[in-house]
Amino acid sequence: MGRKAPTDAAFRATLALTGEGGRAYYSRVAERRNIHLTAVVCGGPRMMTFQIGDKVVYPNQGVGTIENISTRSFGSAFEKFYLLRFGCNAMTVLVPFSNVANIGLRRVTKDREISRILSYLSNGCCLINPDWKVRFKENTEKMQSGDLLKAAEVFKSLLQIHVDKALSFREKKMLDRARHMLVSEISISRNVSDVHASIVLQRAVGKAGLTLPATN
Repeated sequence: MGRKAPTDAAFRATLALTGEGGRAYYSRVAERRNIHLTAVVCGGPRMMTFQIGDKVVYPNQGVGTIENISTRSFGSAFEKFYLLRFGCNAMTVLVPFSNVANIGLRRVTKDREISRILSYLSNGCCLINPDWKVRFKENTEKMQSGDLLKAAEVFKSLLQIHVDKALSFREKKMLDRARHMLVSEISISRNVSDVHASIVLQRAVGKAGLTLPATN
């Protein structure tokens, strides 16, 4: 099962995927010519805390900013929520404190770990399942884990496949998503622009004889 994607259709198709007993709701509010998407993701017993202004990673979506912290009532019960904004697509997500760990919300990867991931992209081994359906399922689970190294594994494996043949539409979208996640975290962790982060990523995969496909 997937978390959510930045497009409206994919976002709605994958919202209610927050784990056992989870619930998700979405609303669309037109703001002039822009579409503003707001999601509320509920359920789960565990908790991790962040502060307003923190950059955090939402699995399979990318880096967002904690814009606000609020409290809402549900009958006699009260729940605190983080308002997480993704600047690239005018989307916000309300995440309850109690479901942060279940969703996999985490802090941005540290620079030392970024270096390890770049080293893997340059020199690491990558196993590729020849069965498309099995491979897609395995890669989907890696992307949903929120682990940037696993996203790098997906990214490198799909680049290797792309050398020999064109990717299917779904795997092309997954490759784009993995690249977006890597570029976003390299950019934030190293305090560089997305353009520079893309260059860093290209240099890493270039050492493995791979090339980033052109972006749409």
